[in-house]
Amino acid sequence: MTRITIIETGQVPHEYREQHGSFPDMFERMVRAEDPTATVDVVSIPNGDPLPDPSKLEAVLITGAAAGVYDGLDWIAQLEEFVRTAYANKTPMVGVCFGHQLIAQALGGTVHKSEKGWGIGRHVYQVLPENGVVEGEAVAIACSHQDQVISPPDDALTILSSEFTPHAGLLYANGATLTVQPHPEFDVGFAQVCCELRDGKAPDDVVAAAKDSLAQPLDNAKLGGAIARFLARRTPI
Repeated sequence: MTRITIIETGQVPHEYREQHGSFPDMFERMVRAEDPTATVDVVSIPNGDPLPDPSKLEAVLITGAAAGVYDGLDWIAQLEEFVRTAYANKTPMVGVCFGHQLIAQALGGTVHKSEKGWGIGRHVYQVLPENGVVEGEAVAIACSHQDQVISPPDDALTILSSEFTPHAGLLYANGATLTVQPHPEFDVGFAQVCCELRDGKAPDDVVAAAKDSLAQPLDNAKLGGAIARFLARRTPI
């Protein structure tokens, strides 16, 4: 049985929470689809919860957020220190979207708002062959972001990539850290919500194409299952 501590860094808008749940709810559904015995603890930064000692945790998952990792907020610096400690301890750790970017920045990478603009809807990512974590040649996953990892840390190997997001998935040299830019926890309904929230913010044609793209299937089970199995590891790769 895996006990996963989810660090909630952002929250689903209230009007969508009853239907879709919180980000930790989405991740719990994702993980339990692969491992029904998994249990989840939630540490909510927006609710003021203190960060735990990562050396006492079995596994860590850092969620997405509306904030930018470069925003200079006090809690971001504290979370970066948490990440560095977890990394040194080889605590199994996964970051998604903001979590992907935060871990990269904490470990020496560069993150900023991409000149390519909004990435929304269903994107297809090429998978690095024989990476040991994600199988297949490609995965199609919903995304919702402007910020990107521009330069990965020296310790990171890019295992998911696309023309829009060259460093969409990173596997780290400590063997216990995996991060991805897209959202395998988002079902089609919430991915559509994310597109609708960009009306008036992203170009109309980008929003329309993103909504249309979600008529095609998503590979959430493939990537979500890989993440669940990764978090269940007790030793490095």
